[in-house]
Amino acid sequence: MKRKSQNIINKLYSISAIVILLLLWQGLCSFQIVPEFMLPSPMSVGKAFITDFPLLIDHSMTSLMEAFIGLLLGVLIGFITAIFMDHFEILYRILYPLIVLTQTIPTVAIAPLLVLWLGYEMAPKVVLIIIVTFFPIAVGVLNGFRSADSDTINLLRSMGASSFQIFYHVKFPNALGSFFSSLRISVSYSIVGAVIAEWLGGTNGLGVYMTRVRKSFAFDKMFAVIFLISFLSLLLMALVNFVQKKCMPWEQLKKEEE
Repeated sequence: MKRKSQNIINKLYSISAIVILLLLWQGLCSFQIVPEFMLPSPMSVGKAFITDFPLLIDHSMTSLMEAFIGLLLGVLIGFITAIFMDHFEILYRILYPLIVLTQTIPTVAIAPLLVLWLGYEMAPKVVLIIIVTFFPIAVGVLNGFRSADSDTINLLRSMGASSFQIFYHVKFPNALGSFFSSLRISVSYSIVGAVIAEWLGGTNGLGVYMTRVRKSFAFDKMFAVIFLISFLSLLLMALVNFVQKKCMPWEQLKKEEE
């Protein structure tokens, strides 16, 4: 009961901070401290969001589809890569530096090349999302595998357990927490990656919408789509939290006991 009360209080603090920030923003615009053409007020952004809501939903469906496909493939590739790097030390030494190297290249620099090589359809967007979501999953899951209790592993080996049994009963459960932590990062990256890729070309998507309204200097609509992207990212992260609670009920029991 005490923990639930603390969670409610923490949420109230967060909501209060957001409300105060919006009020300050509205005050800056209402008293013309900042010109409207430079910073549209929250009211203007809200009106733009309501006006273009059907159009925003249509564009968001395309971005979400790209994000879902790219995220699914990125998670799958990252998880499999982590398994092989954990099992084969030589692969770890070869692949890990290359995986880290891929993250030193800005996505904005990669995107034009992908469009040049793969065209303006969905393919370059999906590939870019795979690149940005692959790294957190691969590194997080690998750390989860390698942080498994060595005494437990040695005990199972002494009892004749196979590599698969050790993986299934020890390493996989131990890596679940790291996996979901990495997945929360990846789902937010997937939306951002889709939008960045759509800036460079396409016929539909939130990135395409942002490019069009930016060229028409409709900054109220720009802020509306930024808020929508943030909302979608938070919604996907909340979905990951929900799935984690279902897949890891023992973690919830530990929190309740504390």
